[in-house]
Amino acid sequence: MKTKKIVIGAMAAAMLSLSVCSLAPAFAADGTVQITVGSAQAKAGEKFTVDVSIKDIPAEGIQGCQFSLDFDSTVITIDSVEAGSLIKSVTSDPTSSVLPSFNSFIDNKGGTMNLIWATSVDESAYLLKGEGVFCTITGTVASGAANGAKSDLKVVPTVRDNLPQSGVVNEDIDVGYTKDGERIKYNADLKNGVVTVGDGSGGQTTTEKPSGSGKYLKGDANCDGSVNIADATAIIQAIGNKDKYGLSEQGAKNADVDGQEGVTGSDALEIQKLEAGMIDKL
Repeated sequence: MKTKKIVIGAMAAAMLSLSVCSLAPAFAADGTVQITVGSAQAKAGEKFTVDVSIKDIPAEGIQGCQFSLDFDSTVITIDSVEAGSLIKSVTSDPTSSVLPSFNSFIDNKGGTMNLIWATSVDESAYLLKGEGVFCTITGTVASGAANGAKSDLKVVPTVRDNLPQSGVVNEDIDVGYTKDGERIKYNADLKNGVVTVGDGSGGQTTTEKPSGSGKYLKGDANCDGSVNIADATAIIQAIGNKDKYGLSEQGAKNADVDGQEGVTGSDALEIQKLEAGMIDKL
């Protein structure tokens, strides 16, 4: 385990050398990205999944980002982290033949996970743009966890030196790009998540769910067990290109939330209102 940590740490450091995260000084950009961690509910001993999403990315895009999520290791453990649709939508990075553009390090003992995405390529096609799921986290609730127990999923700066061997501890959520050799850093609006121990639905996030409705979850267009901005994005993509981004049969049923027959942009708008706190439920 110690060797693995060293290897992954070295990989992350190498990726940082390709990204905006290791460059100094930093200049604030006109823009704020929103990093949102989903929430989930699952019984003791069951698995759960949570999406980490990024939206409001300025037109310049993201060339590199790094942040960590802290969690209560007495309540949950993290099993895996997979790149999300936002990362997968980016043109394949030629530097990824050396190191992967996305990487993560899970420390279940310490209750933290490090998430990093970076590219040394500054062309638009290789940058993160728009909005979507940055990554999907799969974990397991502790078998002895009490009903009602909770573990926050809190976005925090990654613990590392601000510059290699500088002794100055990083205090930033690293999100930005480089321009003319300078590091341009966006502000970050953070929305933390929580995993609650209790009667969930297959370990997935729940909102309003009619009794006996199987996989039905109002607003869950992408059928990932949660309702968030990613579902609005899935609806918009499906409307724009049904052949490539069409919703599943169940997803189409879940997506129709505006009271009108058929899935339209109005359904996506209702989900966006829910995400923004303008309405309490769909």
